[in-house]
Amino acid sequence: MLTLPNLLTLSRIVAVPLLVALLWHPLPSHYALCFALYVLMGVTDYFDGYLARAQGAVSRLGIFLDPIADKIMVAAVIVMLVFTRDIDDWNVIAAIIILVREIAVSGLREFLAQLQVSVPVSKLAKWKTTFQLVSLGGIILAGALPGWESVRFVGVFSLWAAAVLTVITGWDYLRVGIRHMD
Repeated sequence: MLTLPNLLTLSRIVAVPLLVALLWHPLPSHYALCFALYVLMGVTDYFDGYLARAQGAVSRLGIFLDPIADKIMVAAVIVMLVFTRDIDDWNVIAAIIILVREIAVSGLREFLAQLQVSVPVSKLAKWKTTFQLVSLGGIILAGALPGWESVRFVGVFSLWAAAVLTVITGWDYLRVGIRHMD
């Protein structure tokens, strides 16, 4: 059960409190360390899946933990970036849209799993995830590079792109789910 891919996934969960701590008292050096950790967590996310498939070590534990690790990281970073006001004003709405969809789709997947209905991840949902991860990384990096408004712009633009794709993909998942509800 504790294969290298699963240990990489668990390392992402264990690293979340460190991300939160680095953002708690935001200084440029803390943002820089947070960005480095965030990138490292992204790399481990790629490699846990790659290694599991390459080694034939895909496990139920990994299938269970991987999306949870992703959602915990994204939710924690969004909450902290709102807390530090790096995500502010109308941009908080984009962040809330992303959080609501993550929770709703997780609940829907759990419900459908009880009915033995699988909902595959769409290509559009993968793009949503890409924009989401780029946006949060960009906003964190902007904290490490005060005055580099272009970095913040990319982060905020990607946040809204992720929010739009979140609504579209969330609706797609909901349409599939409704077919299986009484």
